[in-house]
Amino acid sequence: MRKWLLGLGALLLITAIGFFGFLPGYAEGSMNRIDGKPLPTVSAEAIALHKTLTIVDLHSDTLMWKRDMLDKANRGHMDLPRLQGGNVALQVFSSVTKTPKGQNYDSNGADSDNITLLAVAQLQPMRTWNSLVERSLWHATKLDRSLVSSAGMLRAIRTDQQVDSLLSLRTKNVKMMGAMLSIEGLQNLEGKAENLDRLYTAGFRMAGLTHFFDNELAGSMHGIKKGGLTPFGRDIIGRMEAKGMIVDIAHCSATCVTEILAMAIRPVVSSHGGVQATCKVNRNLSDDHIRGVAKTGGVIGIGYWEGAVCDTSPKAIAAAMKHVRDLVGIQHVALGSDYDGATTVRFDTSQLVQVTQALMDAGFTADEIRAVMGGNAIRVLRDGLRPAAEIGAQ
Repeated sequence: MRKWLLGLGALLLITAIGFFGFLPGYAEGSMNRIDGKPLPTVSAEAIALHKTLTIVDLHSDTLMWKRDMLDKANRGHMDLPRLQGGNVALQVFSSVTKTPKGQNYDSNGADSDNITLLAVAQLQPMRTWNSLVERSLWHATKLDRSLVSSAGMLRAIRTDQQVDSLLSLRTKNVKMMGAMLSIEGLQNLEGKAENLDRLYTAGFRMAGLTHFFDNELAGSMHGIKKGGLTPFGRDIIGRMEAKGMIVDIAHCSATCVTEILAMAIRPVVSSHGGVQATCKVNRNLSDDHIRGVAKTGGVIGIGYWEGAVCDTSPKAIAAAMKHVRDLVGIQHVALGSDYDGATTVRFDTSQLVQVTQALMDAGFTADEIRAVMGGNAIRVLRDGLRPAAEIGAQ
């Protein structure tokens, strides 16, 4: 009996070591890949221009994974050293709280969840195991700890003044960068409007209403019903715009996007995705929706994975950006990598000069490249982060 118990204990120990020690890293490494296909040669001219850019990426899911973003990792797409290597000035980090089993672009229910297993395997606080809002608050805590431990190299972005302060500081030290929190699907409100206040206090300043399934606020492009805004969703949009939280239409159903654009009074973003004109995938924006985003003064963040641009090449990324530029103007194009978001890409964030080179090859001017790589996003953040009361007082 004793030998049997010892054997059982050893088996349980090995299982626990595998589950808690091996599974999280394996999951991240297998889901966030670089495809290894050849990259174009980068010219000296592109390298020189890239060093002068203020680069902003509107979407990354790095906070979902169990690793220290201050250390250079051998997996995934992004960490502070690689961000600095790519000359990134400001990174928006998203909080993913729930994804459906069998996730796909066409139709997903809300009755299953992959993130619960990940939260347990990563030994996150128990409060995050069965609460979506607590998962987002944990992501905010993780970022706060990185900010404190970064020796000033990583700085919180919550206000328009902090955006300006960051840009001023980078004139003295280009390795310094900003970090802003976003949310991928407001199912983390758990149906309670007051949870928006908790998330705002924790530092979240951008949010998409839906992710891969319909929720209490709106229909998802990947949901079952794919409906429009609910009364709760409309109320939350009004609250967000009043607070200075930027509304993100990524993953919303076509009806949801149309209805958000019709009611928005502040700049709206599509933080990560593509356009139907160059990649006919359901999550990508139609020309009418591109025009709608532009009408609000917002931007469209173009992603780097196949679902966004139907390829992983820098050339395909530039082609999507060119379509937006030609349709509504250069001022509405931005970067939205979706790095570390269970995506396969051609290059990580340290190699962002590949986008600069692709834009040059596509005939973009130096000023247009400055706008795409970060200037446009800076404009929208400055505007969108200001509470409505501050604007009205002027």
